[in-house]
Amino acid sequence: MPETAQSIKPEYIIEVLMKRRWYIIIPFSISLIIGIYLSITLPKEYQSETLILVEPQRVPTSYVQSIVSQDIDARISTLSQQILSRTNLEKIIKEFKLFSEPEYKQMYFEDKLEKLRERISVSVTRARRGADAFSISFKGKEPEKVMRVVNALTSYFIDQNLKVREAQAVGTSDFLEDELGNMRKKLEGTEERLKEYKKEYMGELPEQLETNLRILDRLQEQLEDRQESLRLAKIRLDDIERRNEQGIPVVSGVGDEGGLSELEQLRLQLDHLLSRYTEKHPDVIRLKKRIAEYQEDKKNQAINPDEESTPITEPVSPAVARAEFELKREVVGFNNEITDLRKELDLYQQRVENTPKREQELMSLQRDYSNIQESYSSLLARKLESEIAVNMERKQKGEQFRILDSARLPQKPVSPDMKKLFFLFVIAGLGISGGIIFMFEYLDNSFRSPDEVESVLEVPVLGTIPPILNIKQKRWKRVNIVISASFSIVSFCLLVLFALLTFKGMDPTLDIFRKIISISQGQI
Repeated sequence: MPETAQSIKPEYIIEVLMKRRWYIIIPFSISLIIGIYLSITLPKEYQSETLILVEPQRVPTSYVQSIVSQDIDARISTLSQQILSRTNLEKIIKEFKLFSEPEYKQMYFEDKLEKLRERISVSVTRARRGADAFSISFKGKEPEKVMRVVNALTSYFIDQNLKVREAQAVGTSDFLEDELGNMRKKLEGTEERLKEYKKEYMGELPEQLETNLRILDRLQEQLEDRQESLRLAKIRLDDIERRNEQGIPVVSGVGDEGGLSELEQLRLQLDHLLSRYTEKHPDVIRLKKRIAEYQEDKKNQAINPDEESTPITEPVSPAVARAEFELKREVVGFNNEITDLRKELDLYQQRVENTPKREQELMSLQRDYSNIQESYSSLLARKLESEIAVNMERKQKGEQFRILDSARLPQKPVSPDMKKLFFLFVIAGLGISGGIIFMFEYLDNSFRSPDEVESVLEVPVLGTIPPILNIKQKRWKRVNIVISASFSIVSFCLLVLFALLTFKGMDPTLDIFRKIISISQGQI
C-alpha cells in the first residue's frame, strides 16, 4: 500500500472488514471450534463445599466449665489429621469407588491416597456472624460423587469431634482420678505419721505445755510439803530417840521443858496440812488416823488410873515404841515420796524442755499435711467438675459442629477455568484475524481512491469508472454474500454455544438445546 498521510476513517475500516471478511470469519470460527472442543474434551474437576458452624456449649460456662481447652484452629488441625489418616481415606476410596477409572489402574495405592489428600481442603473462617466456622471441600470429576464424598467427610468430622471431645473429657477425668488416688494415699500416710508422732511424744506436745506447767507447780508444792513433813517427822523422831538415850521418861500428853506433847505436835502438823489440802488428801487422812490412835491410847490409860498415877520409869513404853516405829516408817515413806516426786518433776521438766523441739517438728508435719490436704481438696473439686463436664459431653450439651451450608451438586467445573478459556480463544480468534488483515493490507499496493492517485502520482484525476460485472460475476458476488452471512451466523452461534458452555455448564446447555428442539418440533 502506498504511503499516505491520510487518516484512517470509519468508512475505510468498514470497507476493509467487508473486503477481508473471510479472514475474520474463518480464524475466529476455527478458534471458537477449538475452544468448544477443549471445553468439552478437557478433563473437568468439580468442587463441592460444606460450611460447618462451631456452636458454643449450651450450658453456661459459669455453671459448667469445659475441660476441652484446645482452640478451634488446633482442634480442626487435629481432626483433619485424623480424618485424612490412611485408615479413613481407605474407607472413602472403597465406599465411593474412587480412582476406579482405567487410567488409575497402574497407580500405586499410596499415590492414590496422596492424590485424595490433595483434593480435600479444610479451612477455618470467622467471617460469618462473628462465630467460628470452617469449610470442607473436595474436588473430583463426577459431580454427584464429589457431593457424596463431602457429605461423608462432614459426617466424619462431626462424629469424630464428638468422640474426641468425649475422649478428652474422659481422659482428663481418669487422670484426675488417678492423681486423686495418689494424693489420697499421701494424705493418709501423712495422717498416719502425724498420729504416730503424737502417740510417740504424748506429753511433750505444744498443746500440753500449759498442763505440764501446772503439773510442775503442783509437784513442786507437793515436794515442799513432803520435805516439810519429813523435817517435822525427823525432829520428833530425834526428840524421842534423844529422850530414850538419856533415860528421860515420856509422860503422855506432856512434853519436855518448853516443848510440846506428841498430840499437840500431831495437831499442829494436821493444821499445817489442812491449810494446803482438803480433808480427802492422803496425808491428812493418815495424820488423822494417827491422832485417833493416840487419843485411843490416852483413853485406855485413863481407864487404868493406877498405871497413870505414877510417871513412866521404863526406858521405852509400848506407846513410845509404837510412836517411834510410826515415825521411822513415816520418814521412810516421806523419803520415797520425795524421790518419786523428784522423778516426776524431772520427767515433766524434760517434757517442758522438749516442747519447743516437738513444736518445730510438729509444725513441719502439719505443714506437709496442710499442703497435701489443700492439694487433695483442689483435685477433688476438679474431679467433680470433670465428671460434670464428661456428662455434659456425653449428653452433647458441649461445643458442637452444626452444618450451616450443606454440600450441593456442583454445576460448573472449577478446573479448567472456563472463563479464562473463553476469553482466551475469543481474543485469540480476533487477534489472529486482525493480524492477517493487517498483513494483507500492509502488503497491498493498489490505490483505493482518487485522492491516493493524485497524492502519489501528482496527476489530476478526471473521472472514475466503476467495475462492470457480468452476470456470472454478479451471481458469484451474491452467493459470496450469502455464504459470508451464513458463516457469520455460524460463528455467532459458535460464540453463543461457547458462552453457554462457559457460564452455564454442559448439562444446562444441553437442557437449553433440548427445550429449543422440543419447541421447534412442537411448532412443526
